[in-house]
Amino acid sequence: MLSRDELFDLFEGLAGLPYGGEAVDQRTHALQAAAHAVAAGADDELVLAAAFHDVGRARPVAERHRGMPHEQAGAAYARDHLTARSAWAIEQHVAAKRYLVAVDPAYHGTLSPASVRSLRAQGGPMSQEEVAAFTSHEWSADAISLRLWDDLAKDPEGPVLPMDDLIATYERIMGG
Repeated sequence: MLSRDELFDLFEGLAGLPYGGEAVDQRTHALQAAAHAVAAGADDELVLAAAFHDVGRARPVAERHRGMPHEQAGAAYARDHLTARSAWAIEQHVAAKRYLVAVDPAYHGTLSPASVRSLRAQGGPMSQEEVAAFTSHEWSADAISLRLWDDLAKDPEGPVLPMDDLIATYERIMGG
């Protein structure tokens, strides 16, 4: 289990890190995604998944998992420090974007320019076979929710989850 100081340091390490041309940094993006999860009534596991969904971009995580896409590096980290459900949602949040583009034509129009660019690099819309495989997983709805909170978490004036709330959520789930 991560200590309070380790959690604080991990998220402070995201402050100032660019977020792919978006108007917020990685820390704001993470805490904003978590705030959207809380506002949507998500349970603690999904709030943590929202907060940690891009942790694969944090320097210590990215360096440890060099060469992995951020969602895989983040999931590897989450498997060590969060629940299996949180880790799966983190690993699948990119796939969820590909899924949403494939099944909802209007969704593509909601993506930021940076997200459209990354979609191309991530493989574009899912095939029908990929859609079927994705939706067959018991936690696919969790990954879709996480993706939608991720999309909303790009507003420099948007809400952010206070670190004390994130730490309390972590301690509730991980037994601190």
